[in-house]
Amino acid sequence: MLTERQILILKSIIRLYTSYETPIGSKTLMNEADINFSSATIRNEMGRLEELGFIEKTHSSSGRVPSLKGYRFYVDYLVHPAKIQKKDLAVIKDALGNQFRQLDEIVFQSAELLSQLTSYTAITLGPEIKESILTGFRLVPLNDYQVMAILVTDKGHVENQVVAIPKSMDVNELEKIVRIFNEQLVGLPLMEVFKRLKTEIPLLLNKYVRTNDGLINTFEDIFLKAGQDRMHVGGRMNILDFSNELNVEKFKSIYSLMDGTHDLSSLVIPSTTGITVKIGTELNNELFNEFSLITASYEIEGYNSGVIALLGPTNMPYSKMIGLVDVFRNELSKKIIDYYHSVED
Repeated sequence: MLTERQILILKSIIRLYTSYETPIGSKTLMNEADINFSSATIRNEMGRLEELGFIEKTHSSSGRVPSLKGYRFYVDYLVHPAKIQKKDLAVIKDALGNQFRQLDEIVFQSAELLSQLTSYTAITLGPEIKESILTGFRLVPLNDYQVMAILVTDKGHVENQVVAIPKSMDVNELEKIVRIFNEQLVGLPLMEVFKRLKTEIPLLLNKYVRTNDGLINTFEDIFLKAGQDRMHVGGRMNILDFSNELNVEKFKSIYSLMDGTHDLSSLVIPSTTGITVKIGTELNNELFNEFSLITASYEIEGYNSGVIALLGPTNMPYSKMIGLVDVFRNELSKKIIDYYHSVED
């Protein structure tokens, strides 16, 4: 375990490195940190911290920078969430105070807002909707060869997609499809809808609709899309600002990963213990060895939970960011609950 003096020096190194982004030496600690020790004492303690693996030397300077172990100790034992600034809270309340027509809009706006407040990359995952109930399905003709398929859930989620129809299919057959879907699927949870699309529905379509080639697969894709987690990424380009060693190829790889919901979902794992912080190699992806990820679940009482996450540099101001994420998730929960209530009314 570290001594109080070593803890004070470690905290000061992390604070100064966060501010200056350059290795910190004993002279900087004496001049800019509230440390009343001699230069020799500071150097000795820094040497001990380096031996223990809490700080490390860079090749370009005689100063030291925090190591993964140092950051881990700092976050686990020394960080306390900072109180959010009034102006930031006002911005959050104002932005989330707008009227939204769909849940997806709230999730999208949240990612954009959090990235703007922090200048980092924000990721928001909407509440799980697989238990949502299908409340409506219809087909709207667009022309002779296309229709707009629209489905609605009890949580107010609307999914629509343009569907190409066989040339031989007439209006009567479209009406039969809508009638079958409404009679057999409306009122069921989406998970049950998926099952019936694999079993009963193809048999009914084959019985009553002459030309349904490929249609069942198309409709299945629409329902699957409706049941997927809704994820948005705000501030993708911000990663260029807080990574010093990000080459073009690495940036392309990270940017591509952020476009893949499956890959990103494996990174943003919901937390059951409030707010979690993963640092560098703890993210289990070489692309993010120089990054930290703050993840927080937000609970929607009576419904499901969602996730917000903040991707930034390892030398981010953790107290400030953890405090901001904590307040943000609470405000987001309130907004989504209000949205659900408005849909139910």
